[in-house]
Amino acid sequence: MDPEISKDSSFYRKKLLLSLFLPAVIVFLMWLVKVVEILFNLDFTTMGISPLELRGLPGIFLSPFIHDNFRHLISNSIPLLVLGTGIFYFYSGVAIKVTFRIYLLTGIFVWLIGRDAWHIGASGLVYGFASFLFFSGIIRKYFRLVALSLLIVFLYGSMVWGMVPDFYQNVSWEAHMMGFVSGIIMAIWFRKEGPQQPVYEWMLEEEEEEAGREGDEAKEKYFENEETPDGDANDLVQNK
Repeated sequence: MDPEISKDSSFYRKKLLLSLFLPAVIVFLMWLVKVVEILFNLDFTTMGISPLELRGLPGIFLSPFIHDNFRHLISNSIPLLVLGTGIFYFYSGVAIKVTFRIYLLTGIFVWLIGRDAWHIGASGLVYGFASFLFFSGIIRKYFRLVALSLLIVFLYGSMVWGMVPDFYQNVSWEAHMMGFVSGIIMAIWFRKEGPQQPVYEWMLEEEEEEAGREGDEAKEKYFENEETPDGDANDLVQNK
């Protein structure tokens, strides 16, 4: 095998493993909390978000790690791993900031506008990751990231129904909606940071040619005005 190819594949393998690390830690903690609940016959639901109540404030930080049952836990674990790894792989420079702010914003928004109930689970974070990956690729107009956006739609497009009030029973559509909104906010916020559309040499040449054409047109207009009689020139200025 070509040493350069081997070196590149090793680099991307390490990058993938590093990108997986933090999402895997979050998922591990989610499972650990559920195992502790079962082993010691505990119920951490009241550590979730209770909107507009002081007792619900800790849930802004704790609720993503609390799940009602294993079905709920599994349904959040897999997309969180996939989408979280996507953010850390493709947006490594801003991934930690994006993750923390989506996490925090989603919790705050749910606390402010959620129904009078306990809101638990990492689904808000999942929706935030999906939203960020989709809109960030579109905003940046970078074909590789746009392709990633289309992949997100293909894999998780049906998630949109989770934001419809009462479409699913016993589901916090508010967390889904606020996670989605938080992802959009972060996509706009960090639009100038992280990966950008590369500028190729042929693009620079086209810009130089365009600038040259504009310069020639400006010169032509200048000389035309120089040749215009004084009275006509004054009329042109007044008409402006």
